[in-house]
Amino acid sequence: MSDADRQIVCTACGATNRLPPQRDAREARCGKCRAALFSAHPADVDGAMFRRQIDRNSIPVLVDVWAPWCGPCRMMAPEFARAAGMLEPEMRLIKLNSEAEPQVATTLGIRGIPTLLLYRGGREVARQSGAMDAASIAGWARAQLRD
Repeated sequence: MSDADRQIVCTACGATNRLPPQRDAREARCGKCRAALFSAHPADVDGAMFRRQIDRNSIPVLVDVWAPWCGPCRMMAPEFARAAGMLEPEMRLIKLNSEAEPQVATTLGIRGIPTLLLYRGGREVARQSGAMDAASIAGWARAQLRD
């Protein structure tokens, strides 16, 4: 594996895939389950898949922590989906239901929802609470990754 190869975790099966830099990530499929690695739509994940995405992806991971009873979360859901179309494949977008995964939400220190968490190299690099539109989500995430 060269330094430029990307490690991309499949949201369908959790397999880690090596993606060479010359390969178009938008057309890449998982070597294990054959699912598309990027669909321009955020994946709903459980606690185990959340941890796998954070720990094994070499690209940044943007997480929307939400709950089904939360009005602002429901309003932001289509905007987060649009942001996936803007940010993938440079970034993985996932959704974590804090009601279904309360222990993960507690461990993350989630105090309000919706909350966006941005991870790079397995570490949280930024956090933002409150509903945003797609352009604001994409702009915020890109700004946090500038060095």
